This record gives sequence, structure tokens and C-alpha cells, in this order.
Amino acid sequence: MTVKELTSSPSLSTLYPKAALGGLRRTKAATDTLPDIEYVRGGVTVDPGHLAAYNRVCGFRLTDDLPATYPHVLAFPLQMALMTESDFPFPLLGMVHVANRITQHRPVRLGEKFTLRVRVENLRPHDKGTQFDVVSELLPELGATDTPVWADVSTYLHRGGTGRSSSPKKTELAPPAPNGVWAVPGDIGRRYAEVSGDRNPIHLHPLTARAFGFKSAIAHGMWSKARCLAAFEGRLPDAYTVDVRFQLPVLLPAKVAFTTWRTDDAGWAFELWNARKPKPHLKGTITAL
Repeated sequence: MTVKELTSSPSLSTLYPKAALGGLRRTKAATDTLPDIEYVRGGVTVDPGHLAAYNRVCGFRLTDDLPATYPHVLAFPLQMALMTESDFPFPLLGMVHVANRITQHRPVRLGEKFTLRVRVENLRPHDKGTQFDVVSELLPELGATDTPVWADVSTYLHRGGTGRSSSPKKTELAPPAPNGVWAVPGDIGRRYAEVSGDRNPIHLHPLTARAFGFKSAIAHGMWSKARCLAAFEGRLPDAYTVDVRFQLPVLLPAKVAFTTWRTDDAGWAFELWNARKPKPHLKGTITAL
């Protein structure tokens, strides 16, 4: 594997035009391999103001512990850089984020210094095309240890081709009996874009979302996951995995219902529903390590 070491975070203002141009090129065959490259950036620290802004947008309390979803926004520019490489087989625009699994091995605190590394792997068929994983890991500063304290696996789907079915059957985890109902404002896509750097046009404005086939702007999947995780504050162990599968998009503005219950392994399961009709936006589990 080729390791590309970075001294600063890639510029998203440069990567988005590159991603748009990449969407104009012809997609390679779904059987092509993913690039055998890993992006590594050392000396990563967290800006307290940025963390506070993220916490406010996602519903977390203001503390010195990073929410488990927060390092995802630190890794996002490296993910973008990797997926806009010239030998990456799929155009970035149009891909669908179908699942995300985050494992926190211990609490991650403001003031620590880390190394980030990002790679892509596990190219495989899906009943609607081809899917693959973007793996992001947070380690103590370079040289201290090679064991991640935090890991994120984002699964993306490229639609198209004849892909064989490999996705799990869609089953309902529970009836839509909400523990809470949340109003999601119409500008949450723009507000989350400000703190995450994810300025995909489907999240920013109804007009730009319609160009991609949506009736209105849609909430980021990672905002929805973070908002659900915030509802568990005070009940989470120090080390756990939170695993989510994204279902139907949250069309903005929205009213959503949140449902949660204990599982047999002393963990949690949860769902986010359309509050007006029983259709799930996401389904997830929290499992202690």
C-alpha cells in the first residue's frame, strides 16, 4: 500500500470542483480495483470553537469529550481527497452513503494530538450496483502506538451495473412508537455543512437538491446519526460501537420520531422515523465493547 503523508488538511474548496469534473468522466467497470493508497495526517488537534459549534448543531452538550461522531468531520477532507484521486473508479457526486459504523475504544478528549489515516477497501457487489468502505482511523500522535482509539467505516453505494444482491433484507426493528418527536429546521443542511465541510448541493437548498432528483434539501445522514447519538448522552459506556444503516432521506423541513429500546446484550437499538407516516430514516445499534 502506498502511504501519502499530509502536513495539512486537504482544501475542500479545491476538492469540490475536482469532484464535479470527475462526475463528467466515464465510470470505470465495477470490477476495477480500488486505489491501494492510504492518506495519513499527523499533528491533528481539535479547535474548541469548532467543537462547540458542532455540538450545538447536533444537539450534544458542551464538554471536553469529543462526541463519537465528531472525528468523522476531521477525516472528511482526507476521504474527499482519496475519492477524487484520478484512479478512483467512481465519480464522487451521485454516490449514496448507505451505512456508517463508528467504534470508540476510549473517550477522546479536547487537547489531545492525533494522527488520522484514511483508506478505501472491500469493493463488493450490491443489488443496486457496487459498494465499498471508506475506513478512517484516529491514533495517538504518530509513533506512540499503531492501535486506533477511534475507527469509522462508511459504506458507499455506486448505483449502476448489474450488481448481485449482497445487501441485507430490510426488516423493521420495532413499531414506530416514539420516545420523542423532533422538529428538524429547513436550514439544518446548511448549518451542518458549515461545521462538517460537507457541502453536497443536495443538502444546501431546495433548488440544488431538485437538480439531483429530491423534492427539497435533505439532512446529512451523519447529522441524523449524531442527533440520535446525542439523545443517549449520560447513558453511553466509555468504549462502544454505534452502527447505523441509512434508509429514507429526511426531506427538510421535517418532523421526525425517535424510538429506542434495550437489546438482549445490554446495548441499545434505535430508529429515526418520519413522524407523519411509519417510514424509517435510519436504524442503528449501540454495543458496548
